[in-house]
Amino acid sequence: MTFDLWHTLVYLDPEEEERYIAEQARLAESIIASSDPLSPSAGQGALSPQEAFSRTRTEAIAAAAEGRSIPLAAQFEAASHRAGRHPRAIAYAEAIRRLVARTPFRRAPQVLPTLQELRRRGYRVGVISNTIGEPGWTLRPVLRQLGFDPLVEAWAFSDEHAWTKPSPALFRWALEALRTSPERAVHVGDGWVDIEGARRAGMRAGILFTGLQAYGESYRQYLRAPGHRTPAGGIRLSRLEELPSRVATFLPLRPPRTSGGAPLGPGARGCARRTLGRVRGNIISPVASSSNEELRA
Repeated sequence: MTFDLWHTLVYLDPEEEERYIAEQARLAESIIASSDPLSPSAGQGALSPQEAFSRTRTEAIAAAAEGRSIPLAAQFEAASHRAGRHPRAIAYAEAIRRLVARTPFRRAPQVLPTLQELRRRGYRVGVISNTIGEPGWTLRPVLRQLGFDPLVEAWAFSDEHAWTKPSPALFRWALEALRTSPERAVHVGDGWVDIEGARRAGMRAGILFTGLQAYGESYRQYLRAPGHRTPAGGIRLSRLEELPSRVATFLPLRPPRTSGGAPLGPGARGCARRTLGRVRGNIISPVASSSNEELRA
């Protein structure tokens, strides 16, 4: 199982989210404005810090919709040069770290019990997140404090790779880290990039999570950026606690085999336990008789 992060596992209320995104921009603009000029004539034709950062962030969002990652440091350096200023990427990264640390991120309702139940059933769990506004390393301490570390085996933050969702490469990296294959996995997320990325990666299913789609206006603009689309059809889920039973209907773990319907003998039971252990290590077993149309029913 792989999951999106924002508005799937963690979230901010719309007003908090709006303040958080605005503060990211304000910090960038302040640091750029206080940096030394690149040259005595650098101000001629240069953009204002506000326009430089806004334009660069817009380009990063558009690139993400195409599956290309532009990490925060690269965004900030490009914005600084557009403003004719020496880039102070380390200062900005530290400012973002402090911002992330003090922001009141919240766990999605019932998310920890849901992940615990999935793990109890033998599924492995990974997270795939487009980290455009904050590096993954700033999020890891917060996610640890929120209790995710014991339950998540693989973290795929896009700023640490060349790809973003919906590129299948980011999904495949996460699945390799979980030691499974796309056809034996399902992805859960709240956006088009999640469902489309799972499809491109060849995953068994993509589930659209609709339970936390109260977005701030800035985040809504991100979802309306060029390249983004509105998810249509497919499997939808509004409550995470319903996920284990829903997943079990089309991605069950293989039960121990029997011989002609008779109870297994001692040697056969031992073989079955070893077989089931291997299947559990691979997360899930696809149901060969289920078509994609049946999964959408």
